[in-house]
Amino acid sequence: MARKIRVGILFGGRSAEHEVSLQSAKNIIDAIDSKKYEVVLIGIDKKGRWHLSEGSRLLLPAVESGLPELPDKGENLALVPGKQEDQLVAFSGQQKLGRLDVIFPVLHGPFGEDGTVQGLLELAGVPYIGAGVAASALAMDKDLFKKVLRDSGIPVARHHAIRLGDPPANPFGYPVFVKPARLGSSVGISKVHDESELEPAVALARRHDEKVLVEEFVPGIEVEVGVLGNLPTPQASLPGQVVSHFADWYDWSSKYDEGGSDLLIPAPTLSDEQNARAQKLAVSAFVATECEGMARADFFVDQREESGQQQTY
Repeated sequence: MARKIRVGILFGGRSAEHEVSLQSAKNIIDAIDSKKYEVVLIGIDKKGRWHLSEGSRLLLPAVESGLPELPDKGENLALVPGKQEDQLVAFSGQQKLGRLDVIFPVLHGPFGEDGTVQGLLELAGVPYIGAGVAASALAMDKDLFKKVLRDSGIPVARHHAIRLGDPPANPFGYPVFVKPARLGSSVGISKVHDESELEPAVALARRHDEKVLVEEFVPGIEVEVGVLGNLPTPQASLPGQVVSHFADWYDWSSKYDEGGSDLLIPAPTLSDEQNARAQKLAVSAFVATECEGMARADFFVDQREESGQQQTY
């Protein structure tokens, strides 16, 4: 019998998306082929303490409250290259995980999805799944990401970045979206309808990031496209259409509360031409940002008559 591939699932983390990461890890564990893979769980609590192996499996049901925080005993996880190439020995004190063949980072947001953990694994010589350091950092920063896509000829919604010391400003009219530049899962995002709501929305976003984006409102259909593979032939999935039930935009409750939204595949309101355009743009963005392995590209299909033609952002 062939040896199972030992996969370390790394989840939790210090960001505001901690609970989302736990749910993602649970979904992967539920779906993974146990005949081919041996799963080793490595959970990180909100203070950055690492939970090891079977202990994390018992903690995964607590997806709404997060991982319990471990007491500080003056020690933490050490990642050390194993004796065999491309393997890892991980231990904390006397608790030893043994060799891992690959790490699957399922961390969301800062301190995980932004290139920090990818850099740690690169230094330790550990294979891991997903984008590398530069692509992870770039895709996490919506301000820089949009600039790279614009320079690559890929259409994106206009935005204005507000940095520390800058006054709240909106050059686009209303409504607009105000959001942290480096966070996901709709955390800290507000749909702003008039001038009176702008400053409170910026203050909310700054609770999560010192750089805040004001982004123009693009009315239309929201779709998602998955991209798998590597150069030279990454492949795009058929687009899925997001239908939100709890709000007029895809907020936290729509994403994560039961019954909050549906993802319709194939997208019922998109033409064959629009599907093909979304797939082409998803692959172009994947290549332009040097992603690897897998990614998700989100779009708005702008159907305003005054635009002259339907656009995908």
